[in-house]
Amino acid sequence: MPLYNRIEGRLLKEQLRQVPFLPRTTISFYKYHRIDDPAAFRNELYRKFYDLGVLGRIYIAHEGINAQVSVPQNNLEPFRETLYKYPFLNGIRLNRAIEDNGKSFFKLTIKVRKKIVADGLDDQTFNPADTGVKVDAATFNRLADDPNTIIIDMRNHYESEVGHFKNALCPDVDTFREELQIAEDLLREHKDKNLLMYCTGGIRCEKASAWLKYKGFKNVFQLDGGIIEYARQVKEQGLENKFIGKNFVFDERLGERITPDIISHCHQCGAPCDDHTNCKNDGCHLLFIQCKSCAEKYKGCCSQTCMEIIALPREVQKELRRGKAQGRKVFKKGRAQHLITMHENLTA
Repeated sequence: MPLYNRIEGRLLKEQLRQVPFLPRTTISFYKYHRIDDPAAFRNELYRKFYDLGVLGRIYIAHEGINAQVSVPQNNLEPFRETLYKYPFLNGIRLNRAIEDNGKSFFKLTIKVRKKIVADGLDDQTFNPADTGVKVDAATFNRLADDPNTIIIDMRNHYESEVGHFKNALCPDVDTFREELQIAEDLLREHKDKNLLMYCTGGIRCEKASAWLKYKGFKNVFQLDGGIIEYARQVKEQGLENKFIGKNFVFDERLGERITPDIISHCHQCGAPCDDHTNCKNDGCHLLFIQCKSCAEKYKGCCSQTCMEIIALPREVQKELRRGKAQGRKVFKKGRAQHLITMHENLTA
């Protein structure tokens, strides 16, 4: 069997949209653990997950595994058994999605990376295993109510823009690598306070808490299981929900509703909205917030230029973007001068 997907992503997405709803469960998990041969482990896992109908995105490195997957519900138990047969994954918590339409992923991608989260840190200079104290939802709430506590969001600005914990510091960053340095600078004067950090599923806080402890912060706490596990616990235990808005996720859904609050705005017209989308022009693919009205007006594009491009024949579009490295594009006020509609509306 092939160990890589060979079908164009656009076609796979279209196939997924056209099929009737399939009972699937979106799951995320991670584990820092020494893997001697990431490539061999990757190939073995691909074969097993492919046979189970698993879709998703998985990163494997010498330092461990980071996974977000969509599993057919009739294969949940075989999936769990497959994972738990590996000693270092036995009993690992599987974070289940809060909102799930069964179409979070359209293909299975497993990549070998230098790190399972791009943090820019030299792990030889500190002890990544010396993490902060992991806390559950009830303890998080108690610490959050303590005036001696500083809450910090360890995610990117486009994540916290649509949802975050009350009174949290939300650094204006595009990447986790940036976040670490800016967080250290923001918190420098609070080294003796309770530092309470959180992220989507917990993985970014593992390295961040160890790094900040190394930098001299005394009382470092991290939300165990992140926002996903917190939302589950507050619902099951009837606790106060201190998170407001939507939890951004890195799959086709682009978000999970935690509370009805809409705390962000359409990047084109300024109307209340927290629905992220990617520009329909594959040569742009900008991630931005777009309301239904603007989606209709601009045909899912971020600008008039992109709308004109998607009207061209597909082969012409491919030629226009040939040889151009797009990288990851995220809208940010003041950084997207080519987006006339957005820039004029947000700076008027």
